[in-house]
Amino acid sequence: MESTGHVVGLGMEILNQSNYRLWKSCMESYLVSEDLWDVVGGSSTRPPTGDAATAEATKEWTRKNAKADFALKRSISVGIFEHVSRCTSASSIWQALDQLFNKKNEARLQLLENELANAKQGESSISEFFIKVKNLCSEINTLNPEESISEARLKRVIIRGLRSEYIYPVCDFGSRMGYTTFLG
Repeated sequence: MESTGHVVGLGMEILNQSNYRLWKSCMESYLVSEDLWDVVGGSSTRPPTGDAATAEATKEWTRKNAKADFALKRSISVGIFEHVSRCTSASSIWQALDQLFNKKNEARLQLLENELANAKQGESSISEFFIKVKNLCSEINTLNPEESISEARLKRVIIRGLRSEYIYPVCDFGSRMGYTTFLG
């Protein structure tokens, strides 16, 4: 893992509280490309042990499970690791993460709302910040479609979170160009 939040060798970001959908898509592609998805997805389960006929299959499954387990564990943040530390297989890690991030509950929704309310550009480019905010809004809208985030709120969140040197030029440019939507 690098200090930039990327997984060394995989070219993808570490899983954190706000990027599960992106991480999941990238990780699934990686696991398929490495011929590990059958172990993670559950279509290949550990063969029975103690049988000489299945010894080679057991060895191969154990090797693939260990590779997938390692890839999954090294691609998640320390805080999220606590949720999977007791998992005994790559498949159980995948299922635990899916349950953690796909819970449609008030606690998860509140966490995302807080993250959106505190979103700041920081060292990110404008486009990276914009994508981060749109992803948060998308996830919030998925969890709570009855109260989806309006276009006006999205604009306010983005403008409020920009570094000070960008706030006025972005507002001025948008009004001159006649932009009325960010979501399109």
